[in-house]
Amino acid sequence: MAEKNLPQQSAGGTKALLKSTAAAGSMTTLSRITGLVRDIMLAQLVGSTLVADAFFVAFRIPNFFRRIFGEGAFSAAFVPVYTDQRINASAKETQRFVDLVTGRLGLILLLITFVGVLASPILVTILAPGFKVDPEKYQITVDSLRITFPYLLFICLVALSAAILNTCGQFAAPAATPILLNLSLIASALWITGMVDNAAIALSIGVFIAGVLQLLFQIPFLAREKALPRPKIGFKEKSGPANQAGEVYRLMIPAIFGSSVAQVNLIINTFIASFLVTGSVSWLYYSDRLMEFPLGVFGVALGTVILPRLSKEHTNVQSQEFSRLLDWGLRWCCLVSLPATVGLIVLAEPILTTLFFHGAFTAHDVSMSAAALIAFATGLIALVAVKVLSPGFFARKDTRTPVRVGVISLVVNAVLCIALVFPLKHVGLALATSVAAFVNAGLLLYLLLKDGTYRPLDGWILFLLRVVGASAIMGGVLRWWAADNSLWLAYSLMERVSQLALLIVAGIVIFCLCILLFGLNLRQLMKR
Repeated sequence: MAEKNLPQQSAGGTKALLKSTAAAGSMTTLSRITGLVRDIMLAQLVGSTLVADAFFVAFRIPNFFRRIFGEGAFSAAFVPVYTDQRINASAKETQRFVDLVTGRLGLILLLITFVGVLASPILVTILAPGFKVDPEKYQITVDSLRITFPYLLFICLVALSAAILNTCGQFAAPAATPILLNLSLIASALWITGMVDNAAIALSIGVFIAGVLQLLFQIPFLAREKALPRPKIGFKEKSGPANQAGEVYRLMIPAIFGSSVAQVNLIINTFIASFLVTGSVSWLYYSDRLMEFPLGVFGVALGTVILPRLSKEHTNVQSQEFSRLLDWGLRWCCLVSLPATVGLIVLAEPILTTLFFHGAFTAHDVSMSAAALIAFATGLIALVAVKVLSPGFFARKDTRTPVRVGVISLVVNAVLCIALVFPLKHVGLALATSVAAFVNAGLLLYLLLKDGTYRPLDGWILFLLRVVGASAIMGGVLRWWAADNSLWLAYSLMERVSQLALLIVAGIVIFCLCILLFGLNLRQLMKR
């Protein structure tokens, strides 16, 4: 029986959305693959040692601020205003708007970077207080942070460039930019580690170099779109483009929190994990990186593509199309996230053994990281759903509602972290993050339904039954097929790679066959 009552819309619009999502997703996939190569090298080089914990904390701090000021809050505030400018203002006014936003953002970032470098000891003490009991770990972390913190300046300007390009319909280049970070860290692991005192400092240098390269990479693409910013401050200007630039920062203040709850939760996890045994921070890092693979490849790509389109439909006052876009995004969220969740849970140990069980990364590290990965994976669908639901508010220039939801989610995460860390150690921290993600997604969905912004189309119950059924069958077959992890540990590297590849391909084939047998019409879904 074919799927009934799926969202129907123009094939041209859907084709453009799918093409844009595929472009962003393919580049993100390549980025995640190089990221896995990077993490494999890091696992061999530093494993879950003192040096590893120090570097991961030093890298997480500027990365945290980058996601708050850059990808998260800034994009949420900038894209709707920039879209409105492109539609309603002249080209000269639009360029002036971009110049003012760039100049003011650059000045803010310079001040934050200067303070961050000077205050590195204070930041480490606040965010990883458990490191204070080990003077060597603490000092390495501080030294590394002083090198990595300027990455914030470069990467937030990269995020601005990406927001401009995304609004212009260019998604591949911004999505490919993280590849440069991965390549820089790989090069640092191969060459710089032999030139400095420890691996954490070498890798930190690689992060700094990557920031410079990523910013330079954006310039030719911006020039081709005739959108290359010429930074201006213009504090004395009060109207026109200056007023619109001010609106970006007014929207950004609440969005700083609302769009980055997941990152705040990770910082809370790092804070608490710093008191646990050495290796806890690293186990959470490796498991989170694997969970981020499907989240980044599809969730981030879908959210990135859908925000400019939602902003355009809101500007054009197309409420029905706005709702249909949200419905389309949520269906794809379920279709991809549910089988990915099952796959990560069932194959957690084989994946970690295949990728990281080399060098300094031990069998114990595999076991500890796998437990955290299972806990993280349970929240994958909620994390992807947030990427779709949040633009439903940001596109309407409503950055305050996600803040209120974010506060509730953050409190839930903090309470659960404290409650679960004692019985479950680092796994409790990962589980708390997943539960908080469901609270975040659930409240966002409830509010969109309540105010009528999102009106689900028919067929959802049958659609979910089909996807859940196909995912369950796939998981059962993979669980039966996959051997006990003691055998995976005994396999050679080539045996692990071939067996894991076979399992992944089999899982995809089984899921797709089940979907077809259950009557889900993917072609109709692609047409919304």
